[in-house]
This record gives sequence, structure tokens and C-alpha cells, in this order.
Amino acid sequence: MKQELNPNFSVEKAHKMQQRLSEKLSFEDELPGVVKYIAGVDVAYFNGVSIGAVAVLDFSTLSMVEFQISYVETCCPYVPTLLSFREIPPAVPVIKKLHVIPDVFLVDGQGFAHPYGLGFASHLGLILEKPTVGVAKSILCGKTEKDSLEQQVRFLKMGKKIVGAEVITRSGIKPVYVSVGHKISLDRAIKLVLFCTRNYRLPEPIRRAHIIANMEKKESENFSLNTYR
Repeated sequence: MKQELNPNFSVEKAHKMQQRLSEKLSFEDELPGVVKYIAGVDVAYFNGVSIGAVAVLDFSTLSMVEFQISYVETCCPYVPTLLSFREIPPAVPVIKKLHVIPDVFLVDGQGFAHPYGLGFASHLGLILEKPTVGVAKSILCGKTEKDSLEQQVRFLKMGKKIVGAEVITRSGIKPVYVSVGHKISLDRAIKLVLFCTRNYRLPEPIRRAHIIANMEKKESENFSLNTYR
């Protein structure tokens, strides 16, 4: 059954709030001198439940240090440009369960590269007051420079303003779209994503969180199937 938007929820007011919060974002590097832990955040959905997953990796080796999972009732349907209102509720509780505190979070979603300047990564960064980076699989707004087909990184612009970058993490594979979430510069965000990318399109912290979230979703599906047999 398709979930309906709460009639008391105003999309217009939500967009205005995003614009106000966007003005609070920091585009300066506020990471520690030495990054020790980096985390990936992702959310999966099943039968009206949101499954939040966070994976914390050792930054130098990209080995798993800790992961956590949380289940919350899905609060609202997906609305274009308002993904953070759907994903913040499962993301914040799962991050609060961590024993190891990450220095920076890579988030499966947009950061500043958003029509209202506040994607999921930026919204989460403001709530956590931690450095965050948006790593999305598609463009939500803006256009990339097409001056050279050989560039690994092309800036993503809205008008003359740079809002993010198209980053080719592996040759012959679709790019990802990196943007500042909060408390980090775009240049540093791009370098973090490239450092954390190994044999796949997505950087390891997000890839691991994605695997964990979807494994939980599959287990939930199997449990439901067996329960009603």
C-alpha cells in the first residue's frame, strides 16, 4: 500500500526551512588533523519500516571497526527534494548507538548539491554537528562541465555557482556526485571519496552500510515470508 503524505505536512514550508538551514552550513574543513575513523550511512525500507545502517571504518586501512542498525517506523513517503525528512529519523538513532565516534560521515545522498541547498548529508551534518559528505548516484540539480572527457573530476554548477562535483571513481563505471554536507570543503570531500574507493563505484564506508542495510532488509523479508507460510 502506497504511503500518503501527512496532510499537515507542508512541502512549501519544508523547502523554506531547507533554505534557512542551508545558510548555516560550513564549507571550511573542520576535521581533526589526523582522521582516524570514517563512517558510511544508508537507509533501506521494508513494509513501512526504515532500516538505518552505519558502518565505521578505520580510515587508514578501511577495515570495519563497528556497525549498528536501527529500525523505526517510516514517517513519510519519498518526496523529491525532501529525502532527508524521510531518512533523518532512522539515521540519527543508529548513529547515536555507536561506541566509536567517527571523525566524518559519508552519506548516501545529496549534500549542498540540492535545489534548496540542503540534501540529506547536509541536514544530517547540521543535526550531528559533524563533518559530512554527500555521495549521490545521480544529479539532482545543476550541470557538469563538459570541456574534457578525460577529467576524473568535473565541477557541478548551478548557474555560475559550484555546488558539487561529478567524480569518476573507477574507469568505465558511472560517476558519483560529491558535495559538501557540512564542516568540510569540496576539495577535501572529493579527496576523501577517492581515497575510500577501492574496487567498486561507491566509497567503502557507504558500500558497507548499504550491504548491512540490505542484508537486514532481506532477513526481514525472509522472516515475514516464513511467518505467514
